[in-house]
Parts: sequence; C-alpha cells; structure tokens
Amino acid sequence: METFDLIILGGGLAGMCAAVEAGEAGAHVLLLEKQDELGGSTVLSSGYMAFAGTNMQDMAGITDSIESLIDDMIEVGGGVNDQALIAAYGQRQLESFTWLVQHGVEFRSLEAVSGHSVPRGHIIDPHQAIQTLYRRVKQLPNVEILLNAPAKRLLKNQDGRVDRVLYEVDGTEASAHASKGIIIASGGFAKSEELLAQFAPQLKGALRIGGRGNHGDGIRMACEHGAWLMDLPYLNGTYGFHPTAAGPVKSQGLAFYKGAIMVNQLGKRFVNESISYKLLGKAAFEQPDCVTFQVWDQTVMNKSVHDDPLYDLELLKRRRLLYQADTLEDLADCIDVPLEVLEETISRYNQGIQNGEDPDFGRKSLTHNYGNPTPIEKAPFYAFESTVAMLATYAGVSVNTKAQVVNPFGEPILGLFAAGEVTGGFHGAGYMTGSSLGKCAVFGQIAVQEALKEVTLK
Repeated sequence: METFDLIILGGGLAGMCAAVEAGEAGAHVLLLEKQDELGGSTVLSSGYMAFAGTNMQDMAGITDSIESLIDDMIEVGGGVNDQALIAAYGQRQLESFTWLVQHGVEFRSLEAVSGHSVPRGHIIDPHQAIQTLYRRVKQLPNVEILLNAPAKRLLKNQDGRVDRVLYEVDGTEASAHASKGIIIASGGFAKSEELLAQFAPQLKGALRIGGRGNHGDGIRMACEHGAWLMDLPYLNGTYGFHPTAAGPVKSQGLAFYKGAIMVNQLGKRFVNESISYKLLGKAAFEQPDCVTFQVWDQTVMNKSVHDDPLYDLELLKRRRLLYQADTLEDLADCIDVPLEVLEETISRYNQGIQNGEDPDFGRKSLTHNYGNPTPIEKAPFYAFESTVAMLATYAGVSVNTKAQVVNPFGEPILGLFAAGEVTGGFHGAGYMTGSSLGKCAVFGQIAVQEALKEVTLK
C-alpha cells in the first residue's frame, strides 16, 4: 500500500485548490476523481465567487467590507448558519481571491446577485479555473491525480484515526494510506434519488441537473466514522431555470434581480423577488402545478448583461425561450394567464414603487439590499417560464473552522477533513450567490494547511 501525506477525494474546485496548495507546500498528494474528467459540479455552476474588498471592486468604485459580507451571509442564512465558519471565510476570502488570481484564474466582471448588498459576485469561467489549476498540478511531481477512481470506504487505524482509503481504479480495488489527512471534496448528492428522497422529498419534481458523479459518496463515507450533518432541513432547489434546462443547454435567467416580477399561472405575484433564489424556489414550488413566469419590460431588458451566466436576457431571447409582446393583453395570451389579474398585479406593483412601499410582499430592492425596483410599463413586455432545479445540495457533513470533520459533539474526527459542497453549516436557511465556489477555495486551502501542521492529532 502506497503512503501519501494527503489524499484528496474529488477534483472540483475545492479538491483542485487543495491539490495545488498541498503540492506547492511540498506534500506528497494523491487526488482521486470518480469521473473521467475533473470539474464536478463546479463546471455546471454560474461561476460566481463572493469576495469583498478586492481590487476589482476598487476599480469599479464599489465600497465593500468583510463586515458587510459577513452580515449579508448571516442575514441570508436566516441566522442559523455557523457563524464561526462565516467569520473564518470572511478572514480568509481576500487572500484566496489573490491566490486564485496569482495562479491564473481569470475574473471577468462584477455583478450584484442573490444576497449581495453591493456587487461582489466575481465571475469566473469554471472550466478555465479548473484547467488552470490542473496545469499547475501537472507541474508538481509530488501530486498524482487518478481519474475514473471512485473512493469506496475510509478506514481507521488502531488509534482511531482515519488514515486509509479504499478505492477502485481500472475496475480493480486498491488502497492508499494518508499520513497527515484525508480531505473529502467529493461534492453533494444532487444526482442521488435515494438521498434526495430521504432528505428532500419536497423536491421530487425538481429538474435534476447536478454533477453526474454527485451521489453523496463522501457524505456516506464520513457518516460511517461518526460525522454530524448540517443544513439538511433547509434543502431547496434553485429557481430561474427554463423547463428545458435538464437537456443539453442549461438555460437560466434571473431577471427578477434586475427588476422583473414573478407570477403564477393565475397571474398573481406570490413572493418578494429580491430574496435568495433558494427561497424563491421554495415559494415557486408551492404554486399551482409549480408553473411560474418571470415578467418584465424593456427597461429591465436593457439591463441584460452580455455573456453573463445569469443575466444575459438577450441570449434567452435569441434561444427563443422568451415570450415577447407589445401589450400586456398579448403577453397574458401568450402565457395563458388571466389578463385582468395580470394587469391588476402589475398596476399594484407599479403603484407600490411610486408610493415607496410594496403593499403585498415588501420588496424594497432588486436583490437583497442592492438596487431600486422600477415600474413595469415600457413595451415590449417579456415573460420567461421558470422552474426549480436541483443543481447543488448546500448541506452535508459538519466541519469546524479548521475544516476538520466533526462528530455530533463538535469533536474532530482524527485525520478527516472536508471542503466544498460536501459540507454543511455554512449556508444555513438561504444562499448567497458566489459563497459556494468561494467556500470551495477558502476551505480547500484551510484543510490542507491544517492537515500539514502536524503528523498526528492526539
């Protein structure tokens, strides 16, 4: 059995950041990736990373702070997220942003998205990020990556330390020993019907578009050794996908964060559109037949952001996924909702903006605490049928601020670390866009640094 300093399970952003961090520290590393390529659910994401106080914000004239970032994350998470993890993220996030830039990860632009009080969504191309980190790994002779090598079980030594991994490669069972730590970065369980039925039966009808390897393997392996689980009661789908998004094109649009409203098939609003799109997904799933539409006007359409994964509304139009009409009467006919109800809904919404108060749902901003809503009045008018998708499961094993996996009593499970989507406790009841990829980078690095501090943890 070959011995490594660290064994990393999973080649998404968390695993790749960990591999580079460990390799550059001189550690002997084995990374096991279940699929035939790297990337996991990272490459399916919109590519937003939530950072505060960056030079990109400075150049755009945006004032942000760690305190504002932390406050937003706690508020969006309903105050039930682990505030120690949030604080650790706040302290380390700018360092991780700089590290990614120094390693060649390209940040293209900034947007305010779900949960942001200011624009802090730093956009990457996830494929570019993974490939850039992979190129760096290939320069490090002390880091080995095996594809098509799913981990099966974790084993303890006589001292109770988790220090071995059983895995398969080329159809043959193999094992490896980790002298300093095993880092689980294997993603969530968005593609496990068994675990979704167990933990999120309310999402039975949601589209399934998560990473094809995301079956909760890492969670099961950690639970065998006593890991506690966090955030499972708050599992929700992601709102804003077109019903065809389960196919080859993952069409998504969040026009509501630019000023659109959301209506059900009765033509009525049903939620404050500025809240986390996880909570929007929950509200949308409760509507008749789960059918909802985003509705907006040309004023909002003019805010389309070219080549943005969430805000390129013109791209949705070119794909012929939008309904467009010169009058609300024609739009109501297109989406088959009662005209008089839709007109009353929009009239009330517009009147609320004029009066400075949304009488029905208290909407005051575009997203979280950022931006001012505008009336829906300038033709042409648009509608985008939208549904809920299970893209990622923001719940999983409990970790402390050192990325150590902990048991129900908060005690570290010796030798076992975790980072990324496989972990719980960070997001709580909601979700700030960009915090998922952000925590992958931050805690992927933390896990390595803590694991390499000492050979044994007594």
